[in-house]
Amino acid sequence: MSRHWLVFASTAVLFVAGGVSHSQEKPKWVGTWAASPMLADGRWMRPVTNSTLREIVHISNGGAQVRLRFTNEFGIDPLTISNAHVALSAGGPDIKTGTDHAVMFGGAASIRIPPGGVIYSDPVDFSVAPLSDLAVTFFVPAQNMRAETAHLAADQDNFVADGDQTSAVSLTEPKMAMSWYFFDGIDVPAVDGARAIVTLGDSITDGTASTRNANLRWPNILAARLKQEHGLENVAVLDEGIGGNRVLNEQSGPSALSRFDRDVLGQSGVKYLIILEGINDIGRLSNTRFLAPEDDITAQNLELALTQLAERAHEHGIKVFAATLTPYGGAGYFSEKGEQVRKDYNNWIRSSSVFDGVIDFEKITSDPANPDRFNPEYDSGDHLHPKDTGYKAMGGGIDLKLFK
Repeated sequence: MSRHWLVFASTAVLFVAGGVSHSQEKPKWVGTWAASPMLADGRWMRPVTNSTLREIVHISNGGAQVRLRFTNEFGIDPLTISNAHVALSAGGPDIKTGTDHAVMFGGAASIRIPPGGVIYSDPVDFSVAPLSDLAVTFFVPAQNMRAETAHLAADQDNFVADGDQTSAVSLTEPKMAMSWYFFDGIDVPAVDGARAIVTLGDSITDGTASTRNANLRWPNILAARLKQEHGLENVAVLDEGIGGNRVLNEQSGPSALSRFDRDVLGQSGVKYLIILEGINDIGRLSNTRFLAPEDDITAQNLELALTQLAERAHEHGIKVFAATLTPYGGAGYFSEKGEQVRKDYNNWIRSSSVFDGVIDFEKITSDPANPDRFNPEYDSGDHLHPKDTGYKAMGGGIDLKLFK
């Protein structure tokens, strides 16, 4: 179901279509890995047809089975994929010998996904441990493809190879792909206590500037901590961050408002939501010469938007935790006007009764001597994104009692 927002300066006009209702009964499946899809563009290598894609993902929960979710969300032509497989990753483009499992769709090896559609595979009897690295391999046969769906800038090496090499332990002459294509989720059976946290955010949630292939995004850090906490071992973390994403308007991928139903309510077994969004909305305020009317946002615009998202989540039995925006003093799009909006917005998050809890990432990451800037120990160097130590501090600073 779609939601459409138009925001101009301090005025917000909202058109809402009804969402999908989630039962509060025990879920059958729970998400263990997810990525938010978006339209692929020319900044990234695009896969060609008649190719094998091998995509590497780091799951949170383990299970005795897996089911995979494939997407043609932004396609304008039907998408056919075939000969899908799932295995344990051996690193790089290789899989671990003896772990390869074929993936079927209604008992068939091939599936045609209509434009805008998603499809779950049949359950695969494949026992996977928590925090495993899986390789999902599938063949994209020759077909008309005018637009591709992907999660860009995955901070993970994925691979494209010519022809159908889906059963190969090692791909022949693979090329690097920096994104996840046509594939956006894995579920495992929901055992006792299984539930999922969705982290909705921008590049700071997506892990920009963290070490590539190391799974050191703050949601990864949170997932690893949960596995060590008695009673929370079966709580999964689903990273729905998009680099450059905004709350109110489109920029990089669909806005948080327009993707909420799909990326939050549409996830399996979701019980909690952490929202860390808004810094890219605020960053637009630095461009005073070319500022579009819809980009001249206020703290009140962001507050209204997050209130609406929290209320929508509450209608579906999801607890909502708002995170304060991290410092951005010295960043390329810093402005005094934007900084005042950030402060007002963060103060509202801390004092509002809208949320079920607050995660104070600003307090965790700011420089004690200069609170408008990142702690130098955590700053990647662009004064906007954390480095690995910063992400570790963020994921390590979340009170796990929120999820009990």
